Amino acid sequence: MAAPKRPASVEYAIFDMDGLLLYVNANPCDTETVMTRVIDGILSRYGYRMTWDIKQGTMGRSQRLATEYIYSQCPTLADQFPIDDYLVELNETYTREFKAVQPMRGALELVERLHRAGVPIALATGSGNRMYAAKTSHLSQLFGLFPPDCIITADSPEVPVGRTKPWPDVFLAAARKLGRDVGTPDACTEAQHAERAKGIVFEDAPLGVQAGVAAGMKVVWIPHPELRAINPAETHGATEVLSSLDEWRPEVYGLQL
Repeated sequence: MAAPKRPASVEYAIFDMDGLLLYVNANPCDTETVMTRVIDGILSRYGYRMTWDIKQGTMGRSQRLATEYIYSQCPTLADQFPIDDYLVELNETYTREFKAVQPMRGALELVERLHRAGVPIALATGSGNRMYAAKTSHLSQLFGLFPPDCIITADSPEVPVGRTKPWPDVFLAAARKLGRDVGTPDACTEAQHAERAKGIVFEDAPLGVQAGVAAGMKVVWIPHPELRAINPAETHGATEVLSSLDEWRPEVYGLQL
């Protein structure tokens, strides 16, 4: 998908995490690969596999909702392995595995450039706070650039239960943490709508793209190639579709980094 023909002013940026900042297609130690490998290892014991058709339905969801979706696609799994036992094993394995993950190609460079230029940045992730810490504690050079109070997780109090992506709440909460008057999911004045349009969201998941669009922000979608291959013509309303973060051109959006 081509970039917008005319520059569109951007004043703040909000990033997803899994599959965007912590993801390298060729790296066996990225968060998406770790999660897929761990989940697939559990499912295979019961005759199921973590296919891309299933995976795309989990992306951008909170862990509990993603797990419920997996169970809905594996009809006999609940009888063989209760969902709460599954989550205990999943999180114990994740905690060990995530210590090896590294940033996605271009992620550190882009976040550093925005930070140096004084562009306000926030993080809005579908991971809960515990998993966020497990995935990022060894990557302070990247995640230390985000103001601590501008990191919104799936269990942050600013995100109502049941209102994770594709609802816009997480991105609107992140924008408010950056001091932007963007209204609420249920109420938005003309001025607040204009303020929303000054934000740009970077996402890899369809549900996340839909949430950014619903929030009234510009959205750059960077999907995994195998996800993109399922429906190459689909954009989910994104402003741009790119292969990697280092393809993004800030000057198109009125930014000089």
